[in-house]
Amino acid sequence: MSGPRVEILYFDGCPNHEPTRALVERVAAELDLQPQIELVNVPDSEAAARLRFLGSPTVRVEGRDVEPGAEQRGECVLSCRVYRSEHGFAGQPDASWIRTALSEASA
Repeated sequence: MSGPRVEILYFDGCPNHEPTRALVERVAAELDLQPQIELVNVPDSEAAARLRFLGSPTVRVEGRDVEPGAEQRGECVLSCRVYRSEHGFAGQPDASWIRTALSEASA
């Protein structure tokens, strides 16, 4: 079964975008999905504002950020993104958020 479009937005030098890609691929495989993963490089502050970039890495499934409540945030920054979940702080989104986003997008 093919899966939804997934964008991973990042800036050069981000240590977390490749592990995040691996996380997306792992979760998708668990769901028997093959998402269309697109890596989107965000080169500067202007691009960050245009893309509504909340930090690196940002994961969007079918155009929606996987982090609950992210649509409420307005700051667009060219910096590392720190995710806060029930498991603490991390440099990539929680696997459960990715699983939910992929499941909802493929339903």
